[in-house]
Amino acid sequence: MPNRRLLLGGAAVVVVAGGFAAWRWLAAPKAPIPTAQPPAPAPAPAQPQAPVPPRPTIAGGLDERSLGRADAPVTAIEYFSLTCSHCGAFHRDTWPRVKRELVETGRVRMVFRDFPLDEIALRAHAVARSFPADRYEPFISALFATQDRWAYARGVDHKAEIAKIAAMAGMSADAFNAAWADDALARAILEARQKGEAEHQVNATPTFIIGAQKLPGAIPFERFEAAVREATPR
Repeated sequence: MPNRRLLLGGAAVVVVAGGFAAWRWLAAPKAPIPTAQPPAPAPAPAQPQAPVPPRPTIAGGLDERSLGRADAPVTAIEYFSLTCSHCGAFHRDTWPRVKRELVETGRVRMVFRDFPLDEIALRAHAVARSFPADRYEPFISALFATQDRWAYARGVDHKAEIAKIAAMAGMSADAFNAAWADDALARAILEARQKGEAEHQVNATPTFIIGAQKLPGAIPFERFEAAVREATPR
Protein backbone atom coordinates (compact mmCIF):
# COMPACT_ATOMS: atom_id res chain seq x y z
CA MET A 1 0.00 0.00 0.00
CA PRO A 2 1.66 3.35 -0.98
CA ASN A 3 2.56 5.75 1.75
CA ARG A 4 0.77 9.09 1.86
CA ARG A 5 2.25 12.34 3.05
CA LEU A 6 0.81 13.38 6.39
CA LEU A 7 0.65 17.04 7.32
CA LEU A 8 0.01 17.99 10.92
CA GLY A 9 -0.53 21.39 12.47
CA GLY A 10 1.63 22.84 15.22
CA ALA A 11 0.85 22.38 18.87
CA ALA A 12 1.10 25.05 21.55
CA VAL A 13 2.93 24.37 24.79
CA VAL A 14 1.41 26.03 27.83
CA VAL A 15 3.67 26.62 30.79
CA VAL A 16 1.98 27.31 34.09
CA ALA A 17 4.06 29.14 36.66
CA GLY A 18 3.19 28.94 40.33
CA GLY A 19 3.86 31.53 43.01
CA PHE A 20 4.85 31.23 46.62
CA ALA A 21 3.16 33.20 49.43
CA ALA A 22 5.30 34.21 52.41
CA TRP A 23 3.69 34.53 55.87
CA ARG A 24 5.04 36.55 58.81
CA TRP A 25 3.98 36.15 62.43
CA LEU A 26 4.34 39.27 64.64
CA ALA A 27 4.43 39.00 68.38
CA ALA A 28 2.05 41.29 70.23
CA PRO A 29 3.79 43.87 72.46
CA LYS A 30 4.15 43.03 76.14
CA ALA A 31 2.87 39.50 75.61
CA PRO A 32 3.94 37.07 78.34
CA ILE A 33 6.69 34.67 77.43
CA PRO A 34 5.14 31.21 77.03
CA THR A 35 6.39 28.33 79.13
CA ALA A 36 8.87 26.21 77.27
CA GLN A 37 7.47 22.89 76.06
CA PRO A 38 9.49 19.68 75.90
CA PRO A 39 10.82 19.01 72.43
CA ALA A 40 8.75 16.72 70.24
CA PRO A 41 10.25 13.29 69.66
CA ALA A 42 12.27 12.98 66.49
CA PRO A 43 10.38 11.37 63.66
CA ALA A 44 11.29 7.82 62.78
CA PRO A 45 13.76 7.59 59.91
CA ALA A 46 12.08 7.16 56.54
CA GLN A 47 12.14 3.67 55.13
CA PRO A 48 14.06 3.37 51.87
CA GLN A 49 11.79 3.19 48.85
CA ALA A 50 12.27 0.47 46.28
CA PRO A 51 13.29 1.99 42.95
CA VAL A 52 10.53 2.12 40.36
CA PRO A 53 11.73 0.67 37.06
CA PRO A 54 11.32 3.08 34.14
CA ARG A 55 8.58 2.30 31.63
CA PRO A 56 9.93 1.19 28.25
CA THR A 57 9.57 3.95 25.70
CA ILE A 58 10.12 4.30 21.98
CA ALA A 59 10.68 7.25 19.66
CA GLY A 60 8.61 10.33 20.36
CA GLY A 61 8.41 9.48 24.08
CA LEU A 62 5.61 6.97 23.53
CA ASP A 63 5.21 4.24 26.12
CA GLU A 64 5.79 0.78 24.71
CA ARG A 65 2.69 -1.27 24.04
CA SER A 66 3.34 -4.96 24.58
CA LEU A 67 1.81 -8.20 25.79
CA GLY A 68 3.53 -11.02 27.66
CA ARG A 69 6.08 -11.51 30.40
CA ALA A 70 8.83 -8.90 30.58
CA ASP A 71 11.37 -11.71 31.06
CA ALA A 72 10.14 -13.89 28.19
CA PRO A 73 13.10 -15.49 26.40
CA VAL A 74 12.05 -14.09 23.01
CA THR A 75 10.75 -10.66 22.03
CA ALA A 76 8.76 -10.35 18.81
CA ILE A 77 8.08 -6.91 17.33
CA GLU A 78 5.20 -6.27 14.96
CA TYR A 79 5.06 -3.14 12.79
CA PHE A 80 1.47 -2.72 11.68
CA SER A 81 -1.09 -0.31 10.26
CA LEU A 82 -4.71 -0.46 11.35
CA THR A 83 -5.90 0.05 7.76
CA CYS A 84 -3.63 -2.67 6.35
CA SER A 85 -5.63 -5.67 5.10
CA HIS A 86 -2.70 -8.06 5.58
CA CYS A 87 -2.31 -6.88 9.19
CA GLY A 88 -6.01 -7.51 9.66
CA ALA A 89 -5.67 -11.02 8.24
CA PHE A 90 -2.81 -11.82 10.64
CA HIS A 91 -4.70 -10.49 13.66
CA ARG A 92 -7.88 -12.35 12.80
CA ASP A 93 -6.38 -15.66 11.66
CA THR A 94 -3.00 -16.09 13.39
CA TRP A 95 -2.71 -13.73 16.35
CA PRO A 96 -5.24 -15.56 18.58
CA ARG A 97 -3.13 -18.73 18.41
CA VAL A 98 0.14 -16.82 18.85
CA LYS A 99 -1.35 -15.15 21.92
CA ARG A 100 -2.68 -18.40 23.37
CA GLU A 101 0.25 -20.73 22.67
CA LEU A 102 3.30 -18.45 22.70
CA VAL A 103 2.52 -15.28 24.64
CA GLU A 104 0.32 -16.57 27.46
CA THR A 105 2.67 -19.53 28.01
CA GLY A 106 5.59 -17.17 28.63
CA ARG A 107 7.60 -18.03 25.52
CA VAL A 108 7.21 -14.65 23.77
CA ARG A 109 6.73 -11.00 24.62
CA MET A 110 4.89 -9.31 21.75
CA VAL A 111 5.69 -5.63 21.14
CA PHE A 112 3.32 -3.60 18.97
CA ARG A 113 4.83 -0.78 16.90
CA ASP A 114 2.66 1.81 15.14
CA PHE A 115 3.29 2.09 11.40
CA PRO A 116 0.24 3.93 9.99
CA LEU A 117 0.00 4.01 6.21
CA ASP A 118 -2.54 6.82 5.85
CA GLU A 119 -4.36 9.56 7.76
CA ILE A 120 -7.25 7.34 8.90
CA ALA A 121 -4.80 4.77 10.25
CA LEU A 122 -2.84 7.51 12.00
CA ARG A 123 -5.92 8.79 13.84
CA ALA A 124 -7.03 5.25 14.70
CA HIS A 125 -3.59 4.53 16.16
CA ALA A 126 -3.86 7.69 18.26
CA VAL A 127 -7.22 6.57 19.63
CA ALA A 128 -5.80 3.12 20.45
CA ARG A 129 -2.87 4.67 22.30
CA SER A 130 -5.26 6.82 24.35
CA PHE A 131 -6.65 3.72 26.05
CA PRO A 132 -4.91 2.43 29.20
CA ALA A 133 -2.08 0.05 28.32
CA ASP A 134 -3.98 -3.05 29.42
CA ARG A 135 -6.86 -2.21 27.05
CA TYR A 136 -4.70 -1.42 24.02
CA GLU A 137 -4.43 -4.93 22.56
CA PRO A 138 -8.15 -5.76 23.00
CA PHE A 139 -9.04 -2.50 21.22
CA ILE A 140 -6.77 -3.02 18.21
CA SER A 141 -8.07 -6.60 17.98
CA ALA A 142 -11.62 -5.19 17.89
CA LEU A 143 -10.62 -2.77 15.12
CA PHE A 144 -9.07 -5.56 13.06
CA ALA A 145 -12.12 -7.77 13.61
CA THR A 146 -14.37 -5.03 12.16
CA GLN A 147 -11.90 -3.62 9.64
CA ASP A 148 -14.19 -4.17 6.64
CA ARG A 149 -16.86 -2.02 8.31
CA TRP A 150 -14.87 1.08 9.30
CA ALA A 151 -11.89 1.02 6.91
CA TYR A 152 -13.12 -0.29 3.53
CA ALA A 153 -16.89 0.14 3.24
CA ARG A 154 -17.83 2.48 0.40
CA GLY A 155 -18.87 5.94 1.59
CA VAL A 156 -18.25 5.06 5.24
CA ASP A 157 -17.70 7.77 7.86
CA HIS A 158 -14.41 6.38 9.19
CA LYS A 159 -14.33 8.53 12.30
CA ALA A 160 -17.94 7.79 13.28
CA GLU A 161 -17.46 4.02 12.87
CA ILE A 162 -14.24 4.00 14.92
CA ALA A 163 -16.00 6.11 17.56
CA LYS A 164 -18.68 3.41 17.92
CA ILE A 165 -16.03 0.74 18.54
CA ALA A 166 -14.21 3.00 21.01
CA ALA A 167 -17.48 3.65 22.86
CA MET A 168 -18.12 -0.09 23.16
CA ALA A 169 -14.60 -0.39 24.63
CA GLY A 170 -15.46 2.22 27.27
CA MET A 171 -14.11 5.48 25.82
CA SER A 172 -16.29 8.58 26.20
CA ALA A 173 -17.15 10.76 23.21
CA ASP A 174 -15.09 13.65 24.63
CA ALA A 175 -12.05 11.42 25.15
CA PHE A 176 -12.41 10.00 21.65
CA ASN A 177 -12.62 13.44 20.01
CA ALA A 178 -9.60 14.63 21.99
CA ALA A 179 -7.55 11.59 20.95
CA TRP A 180 -8.62 11.92 17.29
CA ALA A 181 -7.55 15.58 17.22
CA ASP A 182 -4.32 15.14 19.23
CA ASP A 183 -1.69 16.34 16.77
CA ALA A 184 1.14 16.01 19.31
CA LEU A 185 0.34 12.33 19.75
CA ALA A 186 0.04 11.92 15.97
CA ARG A 187 3.51 13.44 15.49
CA ALA A 188 4.96 11.10 18.12
CA ILE A 189 3.44 8.12 16.30
CA LEU A 190 4.99 9.29 13.02
CA GLU A 191 8.36 9.66 14.74
CA ALA A 192 8.06 6.05 15.93
CA ARG A 193 7.27 4.98 12.38
CA GLN A 194 10.36 6.79 11.09
CA LYS A 195 12.45 5.05 13.75
CA GLY A 196 11.17 1.69 12.51
CA GLU A 197 12.11 2.60 8.96
CA ALA A 198 15.62 3.52 10.08
CA GLU A 199 16.20 0.79 12.69
CA HIS A 200 14.70 -2.22 10.93
CA GLN A 201 14.31 -0.97 7.33
CA VAL A 202 10.55 -1.53 7.52
CA ASN A 203 8.82 -0.71 4.24
CA ALA A 204 5.69 -2.87 4.39
CA THR A 205 3.09 -3.98 6.88
CA PRO A 206 2.91 -6.18 8.73
CA THR A 207 6.62 -6.74 9.39
CA PHE A 208 7.80 -8.94 12.26
CA ILE A 209 11.20 -8.80 13.93
CA ILE A 210 11.85 -12.05 15.80
CA GLY A 211 15.40 -12.45 17.01
CA ALA A 212 17.66 -11.78 14.03
CA GLN A 213 14.90 -12.48 11.51
CA LYS A 214 12.83 -9.91 9.65
CA LEU A 215 9.58 -11.45 8.40
CA PRO A 216 7.26 -9.34 6.21
CA GLY A 217 3.67 -10.29 5.47
CA ALA A 218 0.80 -12.04 7.22
CA ILE A 219 2.88 -15.10 8.11
CA PRO A 220 1.10 -18.26 9.31
CA PHE A 221 1.42 -19.56 12.86
CA GLU A 222 3.89 -22.29 11.84
CA ARG A 223 6.35 -19.73 10.39
CA PHE A 224 5.96 -17.48 13.42
CA GLU A 225 6.52 -20.36 15.85
CA ALA A 226 9.56 -21.62 13.90
CA ALA A 227 11.16 -18.17 14.14
CA VAL A 228 10.48 -18.11 17.89
CA ARG A 229 12.05 -21.56 18.26
CA GLU A 230 15.14 -20.41 16.38
CA ALA A 231 15.44 -17.25 18.50
CA THR A 232 14.99 -19.05 21.84
CA PRO A 233 18.30 -19.26 23.79
CA ARG A 234 19.56 -22.80 24.32
